Amino acid sequence: MRWPEPGSPGHHPGDRLFAFGQAWQPPLGPGQLSRHRGGRGRRANVREAILTLLTERSMHGYEMIQEIERRSRGTWRPSPGSVYPTLQLLEDEGLIAPAAAEGGRKRYNLTESGQASQGGDDAARAPWEQFSEEYGESVLDTRAAIHGVMQAVGEVMRVGSEGQRAQANQVLEQARRQLYRILADRE
Repeated sequence: MRWPEPGSPGHHPGDRLFAFGQAWQPPLGPGQLSRHRGGRGRRANVREAILTLLTERSMHGYEMIQEIERRSRGTWRPSPGSVYPTLQLLEDEGLIAPAAAEGGRKRYNLTESGQASQGGDDAARAPWEQFSEEYGESVLDTRAAIHGVMQAVGEVMRVGSEGQRAQANQVLEQARRQLYRILADRE
């Protein structure tokens, strides 16, 4: 396929991007620094989450990621690209130290300086608790329910017969219709 030259009719700035599997996005507008449109609330604090977890027990990075996700009820799962550099930074600052490796994974403990930085009983609430306040319990419950449904659908698609897959599609279609009925029956 031949691409139109920039500035010629039919040229779209994102044509090449779309061709490689990325959707085209219009150029940024005046004063627009990013495409983030808000709605996600405050940015979660990985540093504080790690320090808070380590006040309880020693952990390795992946364990911290899982624990943060569990405690935030699935609303926050920090990426390894944010956790591991933060661990290195905290180690460089002397707030954490590696403990004995377990199964090839480096575990971390708080140092005395790290414990002092947490402030004891007067410490602020844990970073993952902000999600309950921002989203509300009903949203968190719904998110957990959706996650459970997605796991079940995935299992049916993986190991179910063609007939079972067709049944699952019918159930999902009925659920979609019922959800729209809920909105139609406004109080």
